[in-house]
Amino acid sequence: MNPLFSAIGRGLANYLSKPRPGYERLSRTSLQEVMDVLQPGDILLVDGNSRISTAIKYLTQSTWSHACLYVGASKCDPDEPSLIEADLTQGVIMVPLSKYEQYNVRICRPVGISDTTRDTIINFARERLGHVYDLRNIFDLARYLIQKPAVPNRLRRELITFGSGEPTRAICSTLIAEAFLSVGYPILPEFIRVEDRKGQQVTIQRHYTHYVPGDFDLSPNFRIVKPTLERGFSFEKLRQSMARDVEFDEVTQS
Repeated sequence: MNPLFSAIGRGLANYLSKPRPGYERLSRTSLQEVMDVLQPGDILLVDGNSRISTAIKYLTQSTWSHACLYVGASKCDPDEPSLIEADLTQGVIMVPLSKYEQYNVRICRPVGISDTTRDTIINFARERLGHVYDLRNIFDLARYLIQKPAVPNRLRRELITFGSGEPTRAICSTLIAEAFLSVGYPILPEFIRVEDRKGQQVTIQRHYTHYVPGDFDLSPNFRIVKPTLERGFSFEKLRQSMARDVEFDEVTQS
C-alpha cells in the first residue's frame, strides 16, 4: 500500500476507533470474576461501541465485534497485560483485561486440546506481536459507514473483504483463527458455499481470513464459560438466601 493510502488508512483508523454514545454494559459480573476463570488459550469476545464495532456487528449479524486471545497472567491481575489482540491503530499488541472493564464480554474455551497444542497456539500469536493492522479491512468497513447497504441479512457478511491475507498484517479474528488452524483445530466447517461472479453456487475451502469474532461463539468446538456458573451458581441456594433476607427485614421492621 503506497504512502498516500497508508496515511488515509491511518486517518480512517482513528475515526473508526472513536466510541459511540449510548453504550450499555448489561453484565454485572466483576472483572476479577472474569479473570479468575480465564485459562490460557481462551478467546475473549468483546461487544464494542466504536464506529468500526458497529460496522462489524451489522455486517456479521453478531453481538461480538472484537476477539482477543488470553495467554495467561502470573498474578491473575486484570491490570497485567495478558491478552493478545489486533488493535485498529496499534497493530498486534498485548493488553490487560481491564481495557474491557466497561464492555460486555464472553469467554470461549477450546475443548479437548493438550497443553502442548495450547502452547503452540499461544506461541503462534506471540510471534506476531508488532504486526500492523490490515488497512485493507479498514477501507472495506468504511464503505459501509459511508452508506449502509440495503441488502438482505444473508448477504451482509459477504460485503466485507476480510483483509489482504498478508503475513505481516492482521485483524483480530483472523489472527486468532490462523493460530488455531495452524494446529488443525476446527472452528467451523472446513468448506463453505458461496456465489461466484456469475452468481453460481460453488464450494470453496474456508480460509482463516473468512473468520469473524462471532464465529468462535457459534463454533461447536468452543465451550461458553460463564464466571457465575463456574463458581457454582445454585438457584435454590439463592432463593433460600433471598427468603432469609425477607424474613430478617420483616423482623427488623416489626
